[in-house]
Amino acid sequence: MSEQILPMDSPVDSFDATTSTASGHLPIVPLAHSASGRVSGKAWKMPKSATVRSHLPDGVKTKKWEERMEKTKKEQAIKKLQAELKQEKRDDIKRRREVTLERKKAAEERQRLEEAKAKMGARKAARLRRKMGRTKKINH
Repeated sequence: MSEQILPMDSPVDSFDATTSTASGHLPIVPLAHSASGRVSGKAWKMPKSATVRSHLPDGVKTKKWEERMEKTKKEQAIKKLQAELKQEKRDDIKRRREVTLERKKAAEERQRLEEAKAKMGARKAARLRRKMGRTKKINH
């Protein structure tokens, strides 16, 4: 490292710990931290400590890791089974709804065909009446 050379007549801005005062050499003593590590010296403040978690679940307090993992796996299997059952139920409801809709469409189609058949029958009867020479006025 290169040292900085200052001219003799320039003032020194930095404080040197080894400079002497009028009474001689005094050692520089760093200030001690106050209680509980507070630098500000606020002794009336409560000292901070780690949070004590007293409301831990029983599984965390007493059981071993393998036992907890086994319990977790069982719970996941139960959830999976419940999800499958719910999905089956949804599928069954959807299937029944589709069957009902198909039946309704078939009934509407049958009704439409019957109406068309009746209409065709009426048209055919009107044609026959006209052939026979009867008009609407005479027929009614």
